[in-house]
Amino acid sequence: MSKVKSSETVKVVVRCRPLNRKEAAAAGVTGTPGGRGGIVEMDVHLGQVVLRNPRAPSGEPQKTFTFDSVYDTSSKQRDLYDETVRPLIDSVLDGFNGTIFAYGQTGTGKTYTRPESRGIIPNAFERVFTTEHQYLVRASYLEIYREEIRDLYNRL
Repeated sequence: MSKVKSSETVKVVVRCRPLNRKEAAAAGVTGTPGGRGGIVEMDVHLGQVVLRNPRAPSGEPQKTFTFDSVYDTSSKQRDLYDETVRPLIDSVLDGFNGTIFAYGQTGTGKTYTRPESRGIIPNAFERVFTTEHQYLVRASYLEIYREEIRDLYNRL
């Protein structure tokens, strides 16, 4: 029986982006939505996201979700790519199929993020296209907004 490498399994990773200037200004206090204190806590060591309902009565338990990896607001785009995506890309270059399903809010680093510029998708493509071999890459770039799906590649 062959041993499955960790890069050959399904993984779910969460990255929480920091508030942008507009959100921070609307919150009244930098980093605390609505000035009520943060509602999201991330434990990068345990891979957990803890959500607090600001309208819940005191004593109501918080919701805790566990993932393979968690990246908080101070995370670097390059760290996320190197630790999570690059092993998958290397597995693909070794002949295995791979899929990156990058889903999330604008500004979470799928294609572009400040101040680091390139997101997950461009970094993955660079790794594939700078090898000495030729590969067929299929990519979809969809936007889901208000329950409508739009193919963004057809808009180019």
